[in-house]
Amino acid sequence: MPTVILGGGIIGSATAYYLSETRPAGHIHVVESSSQLFSSASGYAGGFLARDWFAPAVASLGELSFGLHESLAVEHGGVERWGYMKGTALSYDATIKRGNGTHSDNWMDRGASRAETAAGSTLGAAMGAPAWLTVRPGVEVERICDADTAQVDPLKLCQFLMDTAISRGVELHHPAKATSLVTDANGHITGVRIVDLVSQEKSTIPCTHLVICAGAWTSRVFEHLFPSAQVSIPVSQLAGYSLVLRSPRHTLEHEQQTYGGRCHAIFTSNPFSCGFSPEIFSRQGGEIYIAGLNDPDMSLPGRAEESRSLIDRNEMKRLEAVSAQLMGKLMDEDAEIRNTDDLEVLREGLCFRPVSDRGTPVVCRVDDDLLGDGVRTDGHGGVFVASGHGPWGISLSLGTGRVVADMVEGVLPSADVSELGL
Repeated sequence: MPTVILGGGIIGSATAYYLSETRPAGHIHVVESSSQLFSSASGYAGGFLARDWFAPAVASLGELSFGLHESLAVEHGGVERWGYMKGTALSYDATIKRGNGTHSDNWMDRGASRAETAAGSTLGAAMGAPAWLTVRPGVEVERICDADTAQVDPLKLCQFLMDTAISRGVELHHPAKATSLVTDANGHITGVRIVDLVSQEKSTIPCTHLVICAGAWTSRVFEHLFPSAQVSIPVSQLAGYSLVLRSPRHTLEHEQQTYGGRCHAIFTSNPFSCGFSPEIFSRQGGEIYIAGLNDPDMSLPGRAEESRSLIDRNEMKRLEAVSAQLMGKLMDEDAEIRNTDDLEVLREGLCFRPVSDRGTPVVCRVDDDLLGDGVRTDGHGGVFVASGHGPWGISLSLGTGRVVADMVEGVLPSADVSELGL
């Protein structure tokens, strides 16, 4: 029962990883259109992990995924290989009012803080901020939680998952694009036609199982392959800017000695009235990641690798300026408080996160009756969709990959995703 996975980001890589544990070599194919792997959200995300910051419909998946992140890191040296670190989550000021994790991700549209999604109803006690965070007079730093959160370098995790899957016999086709389905006389899907985007060579991959997990491009891919479908995939894009920085106040010595190998996640609430709520994560190797400046109106490019050409330099400078205010050295000269920008920019990023209309991901098998034009899957096959994770793609990645693999194998999913269907 060959499986074709359309999308080679972290969801596709995780699905291939778990399927390849039991499937024979050559039975799993990953098709990715970008010439550079992980060139959108999978490679440019913050890498923050949480166990219970989710709406009830996603809670089981979040619990499963957090546990899988921990066990995978223990089994395969994730601390050294992809920067897995336990962490502490903090709020930057005293204005964030946390709910009970029941309201989905509408905070993104409001420019508010993701800390609102943390479980619990009150903030923790005030505590000292990490030395690399600039705390101005009148600003309070409070603990959100210091358990059940962690951090990874998402690019390195993606590379591990894909490399391991390939070593087990998974075949990767990139840059390549699925152009159409192959069906038999009864309308059953028997294969997928693809085209190599460099050589323009066309080929057909036999398959009975089709997994569509193309991130922000998922609805576009589904509509192209199933133009008469009775349903659309409610996933769109949200463009977001990011920076990876280095600070003289956060060295490897600080990481290991001062913080004991733990990371910090800082969730702000529109500091300095900048118009957005930056999120800041310290990562292994003395790196600091900052994001939170989004552009909901930016159109989705044809391929992920084209994102860099869409960067608005003024917006990037805006993020850099806020970074300096939040992490630059605080000076007090002649009773005037100001910042000195001594941060080193290691990487700029613009990526498109897949977001759903309802604020929760789509993780399900698509009923045959919805595929249109008499298209069917035989009794042992199916069409599956996994996308729309918003800012939680890295955190929910391993659980999603495990659950989709379970669905393909025809066994009971490892998490309850019954409310994540179409």
